Amino acid sequence: MGALPGNQSHHLPASRRIIANLSGAFVRILVLSDIHGNLDALEACLGAAGPYDTVVNLGDIVGYGASPNEVIERSRSLGKCFVRGNHDRATCGLMDLKDFNPIAGLAALWTRDQLTPENLEWLRSLPQGPVQIPEVPEVQFVHGSPIDEDEYLVTLHDALEPLSALPLPVTFFGHTHLQGAFSFKTAAADAYRPPYKTIGQNESTKFALERDVRYLVNPGSVGQPRDGDWRAASAIFDTDTWIVTFQRAPYNLKSAQDRIFAANLPQRLATRLAAGR
Repeated sequence: MGALPGNQSHHLPASRRIIANLSGAFVRILVLSDIHGNLDALEACLGAAGPYDTVVNLGDIVGYGASPNEVIERSRSLGKCFVRGNHDRATCGLMDLKDFNPIAGLAALWTRDQLTPENLEWLRSLPQGPVQIPEVPEVQFVHGSPIDEDEYLVTLHDALEPLSALPLPVTFFGHTHLQGAFSFKTAAADAYRPPYKTIGQNESTKFALERDVRYLVNPGSVGQPRDGDWRAASAIFDTDTWIVTFQRAPYNLKSAQDRIFAANLPQRLATRLAAGR
């Protein structure tokens, strides 16, 4: 378990990739979470990701950002594996807005009014986690926690109960907008936050998983990071080497902010993007 030197792109030999693809097994899974209607950030993540074989989306596709239809349509074009988030549920009327702060509630109502009927229905049909990919039976995908889809796993203490109860070695989760991982083996637990050298360039950090350890892995938020780094966050999971590559990608921040201003959404939703909070 642990980090490998950052900024090293990992590429499988072509022969091994061809064999893996022919067998139907995924090699590189791009994991996205908490896009929150930020099209500029999503496109930056996709541009920085390098080669991948499939995409898994951990939810909160909409909310806060001003491009909900565009983000939904782009997300649908990328793959078929999705988990619903709380903002997705709130937008399509599947949860009470009293659980949201006023700004988040306003954004949910605005988003609901903007969505096409087709996109609203698609959002309503998203499954509750955990979900799995048959080709990768050791891994599951959730929004908040394997125990409760709305639970926030922010600290190692928060993660201890779900880690000890995990039926599978690896769970990818979102919801907190904090990129990193928690691990558990026997009586030892640990937390990991990927280190980066800059706050304005494309960067990646590799994190090697051990087969006899349980992990909760958060790819971070594409469109609304809250770890003090404004760059769009994502992760690539290599199912052959069992390595997670955490990634950060700068994006056109002004464009994302201008979309929010033009939509007459609360200005705080635009200004907070620059701080990564």
